[in-house]
Amino acid sequence: MENSQAPVGRRTASTCGWRAAFLPQLNRQSLSVYGSEIAVEKECIRQLQSGVWVIHPFSPIRSYYIMCMVAITFLNLIGIPMEIAFLDGYSGVGWEGFNVFSDTLFLMDVALNFRMGIISEDSEVAILDIKKIRVIYLKSWFIPDVIAAFPIGYILLIAELQSHSDTSTSGSKASRMVRILMFVRIISLVRLLRVSRLVRFFNEVEKVSNANLEYVQLFFRILSLFMMMFLLCHWNGCIQYFVPMLEEFPSDCWVRQEKLMNATVGEKYSFGVFRALSHMIQISYGSNESPTNEVELWVVMTSMLSGALMYTVLVANAAAIITNVDQAAKAYKDKMNHLDDYMTFLKLPNDLRLRIQKYYGARYGGRWFDEKNFLISVSTALREEILTVMCLSLLNNVPMFQNRDVNFLNTVLLQFQHEVFQEDDVIFQQNASGDRMFFIEHGQVLVETDSFSQELADGDYFGETCLMTKGKRLATVQALTTCQLFSLSSERFQMVLQGFPDIRRDMEKFSQQDKEYSAAIYQQ
Repeated sequence: MENSQAPVGRRTASTCGWRAAFLPQLNRQSLSVYGSEIAVEKECIRQLQSGVWVIHPFSPIRSYYIMCMVAITFLNLIGIPMEIAFLDGYSGVGWEGFNVFSDTLFLMDVALNFRMGIISEDSEVAILDIKKIRVIYLKSWFIPDVIAAFPIGYILLIAELQSHSDTSTSGSKASRMVRILMFVRIISLVRLLRVSRLVRFFNEVEKVSNANLEYVQLFFRILSLFMMMFLLCHWNGCIQYFVPMLEEFPSDCWVRQEKLMNATVGEKYSFGVFRALSHMIQISYGSNESPTNEVELWVVMTSMLSGALMYTVLVANAAAIITNVDQAAKAYKDKMNHLDDYMTFLKLPNDLRLRIQKYYGARYGGRWFDEKNFLISVSTALREEILTVMCLSLLNNVPMFQNRDVNFLNTVLLQFQHEVFQEDDVIFQQNASGDRMFFIEHGQVLVETDSFSQELADGDYFGETCLMTKGKRLATVQALTTCQLFSLSSERFQMVLQGFPDIRRDMEKFSQQDKEYSAAIYQQ
């Protein structure tokens, strides 16, 4: 029979009810990691069979949650400095409610991270084991996250309620509560550590996005850069006003000179940001007077240094974005341009041009790699190891290759050839001469005769009856999706068998039995 294995049973997320929200969704990123729709379905089944409640990193609920946390975190990083610097302790019920809500959400996020699957940099398989997730999180971001999630909002709310209740008591007690309240507000600056969360959330948005990966990475890299620049300018503007406020506005401070004591919050913030930008871009001081005291002088120097740092980061990132754009993608575009010129020269019809372009897109995924030269350039040992990682599991699925000598299997793997077939391509026709066996890495094919039909998917194989000797194909095989295959020609396989005479004799017996069995199955 062309394949002795039954295709893997499908089990879509739609059959899992509410649990589907925690399973991996089908998008560009998950297809890039797992390779095919079948592989994504297998990942769903793997998570369901684990029997443990874990949020998959590619799940829909994870996508929406990250988007929400990006917005909440950014609002916190804008609002916390403004609250401390400009609201004079009267932030209002709305903002206090938002603080409590944010603190609650960040505390929940710390807890959820112990149930959040992880895609490690050196692995294409999501880590769904609770113990491993716990160890990784405790060793990485747990302490910064706990500090950033410290519920200052609850403390501020309680302190303000206590302060309001003490306004009717003695002035000394009320004054003491105001100082305590100010101290708690200063301590609340630790919540600015959430900027690390913002960077991490941006990185995770790239992983769960359904857009083109290359453009998503470029867009979020630029967006995160400008958001960091905005936050730096915003914080600097708040500091410009916050430092004189801590000194209780001395007579020579810039706030009194600009007559902002009784101004609105918008006016104070505008002057503070203008003053900060004037320092950071170093074109003028932003005021008619130089720093009037030592504290103000240090604030100005710090502001100037932060501006120089911002310029350095901006130039460095701009240069990196321009020069370090995916070189493989650029090479692919150059190849496609040459291909378009060649097809135009040959005056190929448009439908054929489109099929050729789709083939290159499926074969190389938008990035050009000289695969043959790369494998030739490395040592034989490394080449064997690379092919073992890529293809050994495919070879072990075939009964005739199971429990064979390791040296024999490694020699066979060196003869593998990578091939790509597009949807609806006929890989071979029934009764056509055949000299190759195929192993499915990713994709689906249909094996069909007049009386027999079967779908094969990832990890399956077909065409093994022609491996030992050239013969006629017993069935027609057509690609149902874009298929990534490895082929093994009978000529190359015979060359390998010459070095293993004992295996050759065993293979001949096994092949004859399998061929007779396959013919009987197809004729039923």
